[in-house]
Amino acid sequence: MADKRDYYEVLGVSKTADDAEIKKAYRALAKKYHPDMHPGDADAEAKFKEASEAYAVLSDPDKRRQYDQFGHAAFEGGAGGAGGFDFSGMDFTDIFGDLFGDFFGGGSRRQSNGPMKGQNLRTSVRITFEEAAFGCTKEIEMVLKDDCPTCHGSGAKPGTSKSTCKTCGGKGRVVRTSQSLFGTMQNVTTCPDCNGTGQVIDVKCTDCHGTGYISKKTRIEVSIPAGIDDGQAVRIREKGEPGYNGGPRGDLLVEVRVSQHPIFSRREYDVYSSAPMSFAQATLGGEVLIDTLDGQVTYEVKPGTQTDTRIRLRGKGIPSLRNPNTRGDQYVTLVVQVPTNLNAAAKEALKTFDQHSGNTLSSAERAKAAKNNGAGGKKKKGFMDKMKDALDDL
Repeated sequence: MADKRDYYEVLGVSKTADDAEIKKAYRALAKKYHPDMHPGDADAEAKFKEASEAYAVLSDPDKRRQYDQFGHAAFEGGAGGAGGFDFSGMDFTDIFGDLFGDFFGGGSRRQSNGPMKGQNLRTSVRITFEEAAFGCTKEIEMVLKDDCPTCHGSGAKPGTSKSTCKTCGGKGRVVRTSQSLFGTMQNVTTCPDCNGTGQVIDVKCTDCHGTGYISKKTRIEVSIPAGIDDGQAVRIREKGEPGYNGGPRGDLLVEVRVSQHPIFSRREYDVYSSAPMSFAQATLGGEVLIDTLDGQVTYEVKPGTQTDTRIRLRGKGIPSLRNPNTRGDQYVTLVVQVPTNLNAAAKEALKTFDQHSGNTLSSAERAKAAKNNGAGGKKKKGFMDKMKDALDDL
């Protein structure tokens, strides 16, 4: 056996590797070199056998102890299998199930006839933006399965009982043995006759036809917490499918769909919106009203505030799911509203303002404005007085 490689070297792990490391290393090699992935490749087949042999030894505490003490000599003279090692009786369905699911005909190794939780159910509910922010209660209608009142969930006709499944002997599993490239394999599957329960119904209940359940419409109250976001779900315990063999019911998962809001939008726990302000407010400063989830608030705008200025209102956002007493912030973009339908006095006041503060008017308009300001020898009102008069006339 001098030509055999060290098992630790084969798997690429150290001699102090734990079971998880050994299994992970073998999983990677088995995926890489399995013959079904490389049909006709003798080199891949040899490496797969080598890795499987190494795993069979190092994953078994007793065999690993012998190997660490005596090396390959510990298994000289073994019957059958690759390289003189006996693989017969080894059950690789667990790791192969992890690797490729049912590729090898494997499956779950759990006791199928033990108590099993029922399947989860899913539904959805639509709520408003405000309901998502502050929480609410909704009522939904679902079709749920309940124990049949006639047979009390057994599925058997009253006065009769279930019998032990003859196919699996009451175990709920059937074991089939086959030969593989490296020895005898055991394939464990759920019994097809009793569906893993270990028992069969000889005479079915006429009301539920042997299922043990009846379906009926049920109204369920859903408590939606404050701060929930679009697409998140509320779990209602034990409102799903009934369990098997005394197992608990599954859960009901209610997905929340939040309707769009005409003013507000959301990013995590912060709220975003915009608010209008007049040209005079932006120029001179003043109070503007801003809509929030808590109602309107007054904000003092500074003189000379530019359009698209963003302000922050602390604590006016969405409550946190984990701590409802903590809220996000609201970010408001201030937008200057351009006035429309001005009267003649207002238009004249704006022209005068433009003359004093900019060059947007044409030369002719400037000359006309200057002539009007100087005509009659009367003292003209100042710009602020004209602007006030014009706004008073609106």
